[in-house]
Amino acid sequence: MLIEIDEGSGFCFGVTTAIRKAEEELAKSDSLYCLGDIVHNGQEVERLKNMGLITVGHADLNTLHDTKMLLRAHGEPPLTYSKSKEQNISLIDATCPVVLNLQKRIRKAYEEGGQIVIYGKNGHAEVVGLVGQTDGTAIVIENLEDAKRLDFSHDIQLFSQTTKSLEGFREIVGYIGQNMRDGAKFHYFDTICRRVANRIPDIRTFADKHDVILFVCGKKSSNGKVLYNECQSVNPHTYMIDDPSEIDFLWFNGVNSVGICGATSTPKWLMEDCKKKIERSIEESR
Repeated sequence: MLIEIDEGSGFCFGVTTAIRKAEEELAKSDSLYCLGDIVHNGQEVERLKNMGLITVGHADLNTLHDTKMLLRAHGEPPLTYSKSKEQNISLIDATCPVVLNLQKRIRKAYEEGGQIVIYGKNGHAEVVGLVGQTDGTAIVIENLEDAKRLDFSHDIQLFSQTTKSLEGFREIVGYIGQNMRDGAKFHYFDTICRRVANRIPDIRTFADKHDVILFVCGKKSSNGKVLYNECQSVNPHTYMIDDPSEIDFLWFNGVNSVGICGATSTPKWLMEDCKKKIERSIEESR
């Protein structure tokens, strides 16, 4: 049986940088705080925890002081920076450059006035950071139904969470553009990361060429859900797993090829572990 790992799957640039910074700091000290899960993958979080990375939440900022803390790729609102300064927390800022640029653009748009609308997932770490650039006034829409409730009589500036669907964004742009009232201006900015958007056609091709697809992904990954759905749309024999222990070998009965792929938050080593487990099972059954 052919078992192939998708070459395009694995950490994006922002996640790779955040993990590298964490590893470099942990090589010099016994521990390091990280605000929120460094990546939406439980297995990678556990690996770094064993190296000394301590995950904390925003509520913990009141109890931390005179220490170092890493900010993950998702980005943070201005309040996190001011609070850290008050607590004398030295920050290792690993905010993805794409997210950082988006934060600056939203801040500038907010200062210019008008409705700031963000196409994204409510409560997602990146979106929290983006809304923070507007002092909490930005309107978050998750889908077309949410967009229908906007006030089209006032100017709208639309942005997108970097990991959202390009197709969904275009649908919302079209709807808002058609419903703006006379005198109100509409400006939109395609701020979707092409590292994610460009994965869609490639992962669809990969899913179509195999009998079974194992999509390895943390359950919290927003980007992973998008890519998993794309795989399943072309190959109904697509299964999402968090780690090798979730593999059901009944999936492979009568199968000639298995493709293993994942999100931009999925480590390569985890996909390799899945491949090795299948290979061991094949060897043991001979």
